[in-house]
Amino acid sequence: MLVLFETAAGYAIFKVLDEQKLQQVDSLWKEFETPEKANKVVKLKHFEKFQDTTEALAAATAMVEGKLGKSLKKVLKKVVAKEAHEQLAITDAKLGGVIKEKLNLSCVHSPAVAELMRGIRNQMEGLITGLPAREISAMSLGLAHSLSRYKLKFSPDKVDTMIVQAICLLDDLDKELNNYIMRCREWYGWHFPELGKIITDNLAYCKSVRKIGDRTNVASMDLSEILPEEIEAEVKLAAEISMGTEVSEEDIANIMHLCDQVIEISEYRTQLYDYLKNRMMAIAPNLTVMVGELVGARLISHAGSLLNLAKHPPFTVQILGAEKALFRALKTRRDTPKYGLIYHASLVGQTTAKNKGKISRMLAAKTALAIRYDALGEDTNAEMGVENRAKLEARLRYLEEKGVYDPSGDSTLPTVSKKRKIEELAEGEEEEKPVEAKAKKVKREAPTEGNHQCSITLT
Repeated sequence: MLVLFETAAGYAIFKVLDEQKLQQVDSLWKEFETPEKANKVVKLKHFEKFQDTTEALAAATAMVEGKLGKSLKKVLKKVVAKEAHEQLAITDAKLGGVIKEKLNLSCVHSPAVAELMRGIRNQMEGLITGLPAREISAMSLGLAHSLSRYKLKFSPDKVDTMIVQAICLLDDLDKELNNYIMRCREWYGWHFPELGKIITDNLAYCKSVRKIGDRTNVASMDLSEILPEEIEAEVKLAAEISMGTEVSEEDIANIMHLCDQVIEISEYRTQLYDYLKNRMMAIAPNLTVMVGELVGARLISHAGSLLNLAKHPPFTVQILGAEKALFRALKTRRDTPKYGLIYHASLVGQTTAKNKGKISRMLAAKTALAIRYDALGEDTNAEMGVENRAKLEARLRYLEEKGVYDPSGDSTLPTVSKKRKIEELAEGEEEEKPVEAKAKKVKREAPTEGNHQCSITLT
């Protein structure tokens, strides 16, 4: 039996000297305790050294993917083909199938072979002559770095890292913007409180504060680029009768600097949102069509990657983001949540409260298909997502119309009110009653004087 052993320095072919020892799997490790014992079990037949790191990387990549590389094919033709009657022990069963198909060689993979490979790896320095331990260590380190760099560069699982980082940064920017705008409104509100009620848009508020500065400047200020004419006139009127306190120029300078920060972050947030939209349409177009850019990106971020999200069943996609509510419901034996992050999708948002559960369940089922198509499919179009979304919208319209259905239009016969039916029924009962009724006899006993009693009958 021959043994194919892969190292960072090259391919080694060993000849098994005593095949009977392979039958004793549990005690095989004792035969590799020392280099001398190991040389009695296996003997090096041929060693094919790699020319450079590029060749080593190509060979390692082919081995990981279960393919037959050029260098390995060359070694097997040169050495093993001469002894075609011998079996070839290998570590990877998938690679064995490829070798058998391409070179018609009999390959073996078993627990005994795995134990044999472990023993050869322990005594590799003593078995492979002419290759110093220092050189093997340096080549192993270089190959490990090259292989890691290759996996990081070409792994399809890492493409969506940009989406995960972008959506997390977008959420952080929203929190920071809310804090900054709140501080800006409270801070400038001491000087000009009426402005906060007149201008409701946060970005327009900060731009107005940045341009106005002190409220006494409003009368001579042109705000037409920022505000409509009606609101601008209202701001100028409010500035004349404002109840705000006077502040120093240093205070105004700090407030204006804060407004600069808000405007700058808002512009960057718009740019980041456009970037996220483009990345989502490039990586997960069908998912984007089904639930939108933000919800789709949050689903990918919550799962860790698009491939991890594709492994989830539809029910998990439906309640992804509501894990605390789910486990609390299971613990207290109450109803489980109907939706998680998918609640913010436009299809769920535009339906009534009664149908939100149904729509979220149907949307999760179609979204799970779209995710798998994006993650594992070869095409990059969004046709499937558009088709499924159209079906869901038709189903949503049917459910909404079903809820307000009026059956009165189905019949052309005149309708009779319930009150009139009761009156007609009462009149019919009165006609059926007999005119003469039998008189009831009631006996009363009244006491008389003495021991006699008088009986009176009333009719």
